[in-house]
Amino acid sequence: MILSSELILNPDGSVYHLNLLPEHIAHDIIFVGDQNRVEKITQCFDNIEYSTQKREFKTQTGTYKGKRITVLSTGIGPDNIDIVLNELDALVNIDLVTREPKEKLTSLNIIRIGTSGSLQENIPVDSFVMSKFGLGLDNMLRSYQIDEVSNKNIEDAFIKHTNWDPRKGRPYAIACSEKLEKIIESDKIHKGITATAGGFYGPQGRVLRLEIQDPELNNKMDNFQFEDTTITNLEMETAAIYGLSALLGHNALSLNAIIANRATGTFSTDPYKAVDELIAYTLDKLAK
Repeated sequence: MILSSELILNPDGSVYHLNLLPEHIAHDIIFVGDQNRVEKITQCFDNIEYSTQKREFKTQTGTYKGKRITVLSTGIGPDNIDIVLNELDALVNIDLVTREPKEKLTSLNIIRIGTSGSLQENIPVDSFVMSKFGLGLDNMLRSYQIDEVSNKNIEDAFIKHTNWDPRKGRPYAIACSEKLEKIIESDKIHKGITATAGGFYGPQGRVLRLEIQDPELNNKMDNFQFEDTTITNLEMETAAIYGLSALLGHNALSLNAIIANRATGTFSTDPYKAVDELIAYTLDKLAK
């Protein structure tokens, strides 16, 4: 039995942070970072059957063209992803009354919709990027036993290319779900490696008043290539989503609307339109 100190429940039996019971979620789930983006997606739904919010975690479940879908805001960063993925898994794969893992396990389909800046000149603003791999620079996933799901070859190549300081912990590389990749891909989608940082400022090379450990890291990432795949963008969730999903047996895919291109110095003239188009594209692919 899983102890109450390990799986914390609210007085109504819902999981602690998400404030959800098993019947509140669909098996197809869209992640967004910003809680205000939840309704930006669910306004397209035919109906909304359930809505709740606790802290930054806002959830709405409803139907889009006959497909039951949950939209959930994760907040920012790998630490929040650790909370969200473990509690979602508990909802479908742990009996919350007996506190025992279920014999028959359920796989969720999880798609993250976000915005990001491109690192590559050939990926213009207003385009869509699919993360073929998540490259975690944050070290959160190293709290788990990940050797069976991580790609050591990408990790070794990146460490060598960037002369990575081992004191920061070993980066980890996790592939996306092939199942979801086939559902979502089209000629509108660019594919690449998404780097996941553990913070917004220093971990992403931003300098305000503090010096950073490797001022050249962003330039090194721009030029990194594994086989024919480059690092397309840098954000704060994808690798953690991929890693925990792979470990727990769920399918995960991360999509980004590109609203800036650092290589060309350009920014979208209408970033909201780019996000709206990615939302519509994803919903239609899921509904089919």
